[in-house]
Amino acid sequence: MRDGDGAADAERRRLAEADEGVAPWRRWGPYLSERQWGTVREDYSVDGDAWSYFTHDQARSRAYRWGEDGIAGVSDDKQRLCFALALWNGRDPILKERMFGLTNAEGNHGEDVKEYYFHLDNTPTHSYMKYLYKYPQGEFPYADLVDTNRARGRRDVEYELLDTGVFDENRYFDVVVEYAKAGPEDLLVEITAHNRGPDEATLHLLPTLWFRHTWSWAGGDAVPCLRATDGAVRADHPELGPRRLYHDGTAELLFTGNETNNERIFGSPNATPYVKDGIDRYVVHGETGAVDPSRTGTKAAVHHVLTVPGGGSATVRLRLTDTETADPWGEFDATLDLRRTEADAFYDGITPDGMGDEERRLVRQALAGMLWSKQYYYLDVERWLAEHGVDPLAADPRIRNSAWYHMVNDEIMSMPDTWEYPWFAAWDLAFHTLALAMVDIGFAKSQLELLLHRLYLHPNGQIPAYEWNFGDVNPPVHAWATLFVYELEKHRTGRADRAFLENAYQKLVKNFTWWLNRKDVDGNNVFQGGFLGLDNIGVFDRSAPLPTGGHLDQADGTAWMALYCQNLLDIAIELAVDNPVYVEQAQMLFEHFAWIAVAMNRVGKDNASLWDEEDGFFYDVLRLPDGTATPLKVRSLVGLIPLAATSVIGGRADQSFPELVQGAQEFIKRHPAVEAFVSRQATAEPGADGRYLFALFGEDRLRRILARMLDEAEFLGPHGIRSLSRHHADHPYTFDVHGQTYGVGYLPAESDSGMFGGNSNWRGPVWFPINLLLIRALLNLHGYHGPDFRVECPTGSGRLMNLYEVAREISDRLTSTFLPDGEGHRPVHGAQPQFAKDPHWKDLILFYEYFHGDDGTGLGASHQTGWTGLVAATTTLFHTLTPDEWHRGGRESLRPKSDGDRAEPLS
Repeated sequence: MRDGDGAADAERRRLAEADEGVAPWRRWGPYLSERQWGTVREDYSVDGDAWSYFTHDQARSRAYRWGEDGIAGVSDDKQRLCFALALWNGRDPILKERMFGLTNAEGNHGEDVKEYYFHLDNTPTHSYMKYLYKYPQGEFPYADLVDTNRARGRRDVEYELLDTGVFDENRYFDVVVEYAKAGPEDLLVEITAHNRGPDEATLHLLPTLWFRHTWSWAGGDAVPCLRATDGAVRADHPELGPRRLYHDGTAELLFTGNETNNERIFGSPNATPYVKDGIDRYVVHGETGAVDPSRTGTKAAVHHVLTVPGGGSATVRLRLTDTETADPWGEFDATLDLRRTEADAFYDGITPDGMGDEERRLVRQALAGMLWSKQYYYLDVERWLAEHGVDPLAADPRIRNSAWYHMVNDEIMSMPDTWEYPWFAAWDLAFHTLALAMVDIGFAKSQLELLLHRLYLHPNGQIPAYEWNFGDVNPPVHAWATLFVYELEKHRTGRADRAFLENAYQKLVKNFTWWLNRKDVDGNNVFQGGFLGLDNIGVFDRSAPLPTGGHLDQADGTAWMALYCQNLLDIAIELAVDNPVYVEQAQMLFEHFAWIAVAMNRVGKDNASLWDEEDGFFYDVLRLPDGTATPLKVRSLVGLIPLAATSVIGGRADQSFPELVQGAQEFIKRHPAVEAFVSRQATAEPGADGRYLFALFGEDRLRRILARMLDEAEFLGPHGIRSLSRHHADHPYTFDVHGQTYGVGYLPAESDSGMFGGNSNWRGPVWFPINLLLIRALLNLHGYHGPDFRVECPTGSGRLMNLYEVAREISDRLTSTFLPDGEGHRPVHGAQPQFAKDPHWKDLILFYEYFHGDDGTGLGASHQTGWTGLVAATTTLFHTLTPDEWHRGGRESLRPKSDGDRAEPLS
């Protein structure tokens, strides 16, 4: 830290230096996944069963092809050199080197990590990171977890690690790992093992350093080398150069190779006796010949044997650096303390005044989880296909992702989750950037640019979905996120990065055109996007051929395209400030939106429409081969997403771009169907300060939709908007096809079917991303209609709120999922008493994928900060902007306080 710099400025300075290329502060970070086994990248099976092809049991003995994994791990940004923890309690049958969990076939609700670990802190340059792993002192119940969960049905709850009794009497270690950067290439590591039990216990602590295996594949690299030197392990890599891992205290250095144990895995001879599981065999099984006596290799561990008294602790220090030093510990403690102080100051700067301690803790842990979920992702699809014996230029539908041969993934990416989803997902990533932008605008922008890069975006314009099927279709929210991040940066810095915006716009238009050409079967501006990330929300699997034949006209798919039009229109108007050519682009997008809005409300010759006048709600319409059509009357988020397609175009557009307004008026008059739709819109005229509202319906339909959404007997749950109306608890929807009944009922917790693997459920639980979209829509509607527009909230309560107050009510309910009540219970943790009463658990928060529709219990992936980290944005939002500021602001973005100032509204 330079003289004169304050703690509050230190992390911002590092970010600036990283963004400007002055110093590589982001080179080292938490880029090591929690799981690499069971991924598509490592799947070379003939049947595409990734979970069975490369198992947890094999992972300790088998070298990975495309990445690495570990506990509380870090690596450089190309994952050449990796560092992580290994642990042994003297009782387990294997060394604990990676997190254990159930495969999709083993879990009664799909794959599920069965460990307790917490991402406690992280700064955007990873100058300070903190991680907690709870390691039982008794034998880890691997078999019990598999057998018990496998025996349970889909209607049973999951069997968790706490349920096994292995944490009884607090007989476990809290292993706390802290990282602090003394410089961009100088990483301090402090590991503290707290014995929470009553008796003395022994812990084998093995901080491990190894190289990702890159040398034996076709065209592989030279073999790097680890070797013992005085008081250190020296790492020599042809690209990284020399590194040293210093360790204090007395410890044994163990060396082996990051090589597959062919004898164990494949029954064939090993080329070397020193293989990946050599350290495990030496420590756990006493095989002295399993480690290299020459103390060289490509994998090494510093073996500490700690005897920790009951209630006591023991600490180990290490330093991974590019600099040789005679005294690695001289400034160690002072630097670590300083980075802790700087991290506190950084987060104080982004949490608004007036927030309570619990809300601050929530925001900080949510953002820490987001930053710990930055992972290195490597997959050269053409090479992967060639290794499967597939000609990359002859797409083979039997081989996954064979049409994506152009893709080369070799970046740090924001993952949904470090264990359950250690791969990028397109719409997940777009939402991630909203939370990431609160702490690191540069990284958020780079993530949005990445999926639009020529190495990712398909030549036909499609954005890759996720590695299980890059060709699946996720909702098109990329433009929405791009605009959000652009406006946030402009607000914070006063600089408008139009180069970023224009670059994104050109590629987004290509993707928009792909949607127009590929997902509008009848060419009538009604879209069929497939499952669109909502898994089992519908009567049928919307990504598969329908049992009836025909196709679905999707209310959500069509609304997503309306929102896409609105976002691109927003961007085009912003770019038109400097380049008038974008006025024509804006005109085109307005016309696209108008036709989609007409189609959303059109009643066809068969009297079938996406809008159901009787119910006052939007539904999917099933169109059968004989030309008939039937609305599928499931009240779900499918019918609320049209509400999300709501945007306000900034004030005085008629003065700034009169040709755009004139062209829109001429277009409306020229097309009777459009004019009829606009005439029905109560919002056809400019609102406050000359702002224009773009929505799919007028005030009457808005009130009818809100009456359902805000009804606690339907969508409004105690912890947010449910994905399915609670009405279907007593009135499930059924549909008969060829003697088989298909149905949708209200399921507030896990799914009772195996659709999409059964590990997620959109038939009742609360999902954060959609709630955020609805909050954003309500705030835009408030900006247009003003504070005098009021509705009942909850419906039937007699309590009137304006739409800003409604948005805040939903936000407060979302936040309450994570806040303790008077008895210390956080709804997210359900009935687990440890999280409510135990001082070593009560301040720890898990960020699940989705939440019980009635009580808020966390469900699905337990570290899915990728989506649920959005709680950081929703929690800070209403501490930042007053109703009047939002109303006066017109088109607004969600944004936290920055640099100690209140956010000012954009015009």
